[in-house]
Amino acid sequence: MRARRTQQGSAGAPPRVPDRHLVYAVGDIHGRADLLERMLAQIADDAARRPDFAKYIIYLGDYVDRGPDSALVVERLLAGPPPGFGAIHLKGNHEVALLDFLNDVRIGPTWFADNIGGGMTVASYGVLPPADPNDPDHLAAAQAHFRAALPAAHRAFLTKDLRTHVTIGDYLFVHAGIRPGVPLAEQREEDLLWIRRDFLNSTADHGKIVVHGHTIAPEPEQRANRIGIDTGAYATGRLTCLALEGAEQRFLST
Repeated sequence: MRARRTQQGSAGAPPRVPDRHLVYAVGDIHGRADLLERMLAQIADDAARRPDFAKYIIYLGDYVDRGPDSALVVERLLAGPPPGFGAIHLKGNHEVALLDFLNDVRIGPTWFADNIGGGMTVASYGVLPPADPNDPDHLAAAQAHFRAALPAAHRAFLTKDLRTHVTIGDYLFVHAGIRPGVPLAEQREEDLLWIRRDFLNSTADHGKIVVHGHTIAPEPEQRANRIGIDTGAYATGRLTCLALEGAEQRFLST
């Protein structure tokens, strides 16, 4: 764990979450159920020193693909946060890709590509990935088996329970980022889930500090207008969490 303080905000004061609140933002999990369990234990331990505070965990999306245990990650999230916590689950682009494949086999060649990792997801549900991800018949068979294997509760979670963003205090939490210069109410979901360069390179004041995942970096990235916390957990073994208390920022890491 290490503590840091961000730059001054536009009003001359550091960004804050409401008093007597603890907010924990968890980066991209990508099928690493083992790291999720370790992180939840760290969060519970960190929060124990403030037993009378309101406590929330915000998951920034990308629960599936790439890592070996997507099904276990979703099951663990469905089991709820540690006692005394509220939980908010945001949608990532990988959840969208999974749902797109359930509805349209044409997404298959993209989803099953090694850099996306859909094959790891279906395998975690006991389904063999297609031997040829470009063969329509193989894709149709994989889709049918995956539809049958995906529990109704998991499908409901992925289709109904995920939000695109949430604002707490001076922070906006979202999977990928926002389109600079566009009011939040007018943001396109595609940008909230997929944007990179235009957001990452922007020095604009977004009105809130944007906390996001989606783009991997070896360390958490703290900029004047954003904090990125995707540290590539599926490959590095390092799942990162941003802990916010008043004007303080801390990082937890597996």
